[in-house]
Amino acid sequence: MDDRRSAQVAAVAALAEPTRRRVYDHVVRSPEPVSRDDAAAALGVPRPTVAFHLDRLVADGLLDVHYERRSGRSGPGAGRPAKLYRRAERSVSVQLPERRYDLAGQLLAAALTEVDRTGERPAEALGRLARDLGEQWGARLTGADPGGSVLALLERHGFEPHAESGGVALANCPFHALARDHTELVCGMNLHLLQGVLDAVPGAGLAARLQPTDGACCVRIGPTDAG
Repeated sequence: MDDRRSAQVAAVAALAEPTRRRVYDHVVRSPEPVSRDDAAAALGVPRPTVAFHLDRLVADGLLDVHYERRSGRSGPGAGRPAKLYRRAERSVSVQLPERRYDLAGQLLAAALTEVDRTGERPAEALGRLARDLGEQWGARLTGADPGGSVLALLERHGFEPHAESGGVALANCPFHALARDHTELVCGMNLHLLQGVLDAVPGAGLAARLQPTDGACCVRIGPTDAG
């Protein structure tokens, strides 16, 4: 499990503690940032306990902190700024198996913008943008083992690659529900994305091909010289 995924799991697990969940719910439901005193008074929980849970939620990326003088005064005698908590800007999501509907949504939205601008067919625009993104991912890979770097990249993005005779199977489709309902469009996007990665890493000697399989990704990766 990569660092991003591990951090997301830890953040969700932090909310399993009942008092911490109450503190989190109070903060995110408040229209204004919440102080430690506010939360302690509203929840009937000792202030040191509230402070501990608030700071744990910040450490796990679920809350953000900022400082503000609530008196409205400034300068000498205005007092120390209050430490205030609010919902974090970033979102946290854990799905098992991993899904990347956010990525599909970004590509689909970008394709619609291109279609409106150029008059290009939607599937063509989506495939081109997916390939461009894959090439960007592949271009960032480094290391003496191009094939291993590609597999590590696919693991980070939820494809669950594993070597088989004659190639690499992708045990998970990050776009599963979309691919099930819009198979031709989404599998085509997926194919272009993965081929873009492989085009940017010619030393890997791999190519992506459509090979739908029940319970797995519709794309299979094999040697470039395979039929």
